[in-house]
Amino acid sequence: MAVDLTRFVKTYDVRGLVGTELTDDVVEALAAGFVDELGAAGNTVVVGHDMRESSPGFAAAFTRGATKRGANVTNVGLCSTDESYFASGSWSAPAAMFTASHNPASYNGIKFSRAGAQGISLDTGLAAIRDRATDYLESGISAVDNPGRATTADVLIEYATYLRTLVDLSEIRPLRVVVDAGNGMGGLTVPAVLGTAAGLPELPLEIIPLYFELDGTFPNHEANPLEPANLVDLQRAVVEHNADIGLAFDGDADRCFVVDENGDPVSPSAVAAIVALREIGRVRRLGEEKPTVLHNLITSLVVPEVIRGAGAEAVRTNVGHSLIKDVMRETGAVFGGEHSAHYYFREFWGADNGMLAAMHVLAEFGSHDDPLSTISARYSPYVQSGEINSTVIDVAGAVERLRSAFSGRGSFDTLDGLTVSGGVQSADSLTPLPGETREFWWFNVRPSNTEPLLRLNVEGGSRAVMESIRDEALAIIRQS
Repeated sequence: MAVDLTRFVKTYDVRGLVGTELTDDVVEALAAGFVDELGAAGNTVVVGHDMRESSPGFAAAFTRGATKRGANVTNVGLCSTDESYFASGSWSAPAAMFTASHNPASYNGIKFSRAGAQGISLDTGLAAIRDRATDYLESGISAVDNPGRATTADVLIEYATYLRTLVDLSEIRPLRVVVDAGNGMGGLTVPAVLGTAAGLPELPLEIIPLYFELDGTFPNHEANPLEPANLVDLQRAVVEHNADIGLAFDGDADRCFVVDENGDPVSPSAVAAIVALREIGRVRRLGEEKPTVLHNLITSLVVPEVIRGAGAEAVRTNVGHSLIKDVMRETGAVFGGEHSAHYYFREFWGADNGMLAAMHVLAEFGSHDDPLSTISARYSPYVQSGEINSTVIDVAGAVERLRSAFSGRGSFDTLDGLTVSGGVQSADSLTPLPGETREFWWFNVRPSNTEPLLRLNVEGGSRAVMESIRDEALAIIRQS
């Protein structure tokens, strides 16, 4: 039976069930299509993988398919996704990273990069790779006259060393840090970057590890810190150890979530604002008068406020890592932040790097005496709903009902779904004045690319305003 690759070749990556969707034959075909589409015959292609049981075998299958079509494959072995971006960027080579990120153990996938850690989406080459692979599954993969060769390399020390050059943590005050790696790749990268496992000098950080054992069955909890249930162990440990801060990484360690000394989550938008200020300040000191910073359309309004307040240009983008990488390059942006805790850096080839974001937070926090909860509160003046998913058969109909219900009550824009903004905002200060009520609100609804879902995000100047708009929008979306 023919394999329908459209079921698991997603908008930004490949993500499928091991054995039924993602098999060695499928991976070999995708590798051949990748090499052909990128014209990589005769050149180096990087392959890395996470700790899932199926990942080494898939990396080997990819090597077979890629070398048949003439690429020279360098397998960097166990690594985080941002390590694979480092190899792609520093070697100027396309890369394939085997991971299903935070998905359960029964899944695996591939994150592709062009040379220089450029993203690949359906619109920028992934659909063509998929179609070439489909042809190869039907006809077989023919070897070129000069097949490629396979070698191995370890980039962990180079990766850790490079990150240390971007953020200096050597002079911060001593911090006690609990890190939950979720049995994912943070268990490899955290000891190298924040510790001494890569042979680098000791930092003033006491790392208290949670679930650093690499285990793709995820025996303790899902490696998805976006879900509150998966932060509970970290929150408890921060309080029990009287720690200053807690960090949680997802399965492939390209996203990082933060909790304060009380165990309370720090909004990813607050993290984006903190890092944006640091990067804006750095490049302005180097003479860049008006740097550009990206934020996606579901980050808190505090993020563009902070960016503009620091003398930079704030550019609003769609959600999605491949697209944002493209916009990073097009605009020359110094930094980009998503509310999903993906953080992008010009100094990291425009790619996302959760470890680098964590280092910026440690550097900022470690240079002040205030507790993290105080710093976080400065960048969290508004109230957000978090993303709420609703199963909707007629997505277009639900969006039209929202348009009708909110007509005349706010402004509309259609960048990545529908965003409606209303009320009055006073943005002279990041923090509302005593007794001040900010009645502004906005919401965004975006259809899922793969499921009959509408994703709703709401923000308001007060909890009452946010909850009122949230409840009204949800009732309209879920109207039968």
